[in-house]
Amino acid sequence: MNTPAALSRQQQQHLRSLLERGLPLCSEPYAELAKQIDSDTDSVLACVRDWQEDGLFRRFGLVVRHHALGYHANAMLVLDIPDALVASIGEQLAEEPRVTLCYQRPRRLPQWRYNLFCMIHGRARAEVEGEIAAVLHRHQLAHYPHEWLFSTQAFKQRGGHFSTFKAHAVDVGRHD
Repeated sequence: MNTPAALSRQQQQHLRSLLERGLPLCSEPYAELAKQIDSDTDSVLACVRDWQEDGLFRRFGLVVRHHALGYHANAMLVLDIPDALVASIGEQLAEEPRVTLCYQRPRRLPQWRYNLFCMIHGRARAEVEGEIAAVLHRHQLAHYPHEWLFSTQAFKQRGGHFSTFKAHAVDVGRHD
């Protein structure tokens, strides 16, 4: 078995830039990426595995355009959980099937007391309200201070973008 060739620095930067846009929608996305960076599939897969082992990313995610799928209501449940419990409660809530996003943030006292955030989507507002009430009941959290913040307008939705690589360099020098 042949060892995959290491990608050059430029190929790696280009691959990161391409991956941030998402995997190509085709039957062999890594082969398509390899073609775009002038490499081979095995080398691309080896590089992606190395990045994962190095902690550059944990997994590939997916940005779902929930409105296009008929989910027109969503709310962020914000909770004020004691610091000693926030990690364990956050892990429990993250396991909830209807919780699509769950994270801890620092409080911003005195204006903002909440430190645990959970996003829940549904087809209608009543569905989301019912699910939030059920989650609070299942995990015995209703006695903690909390609020439900419903979205009113979406401005942008995309995954993370961190690369600065530009695929095509342009000479912008002075021409006399």
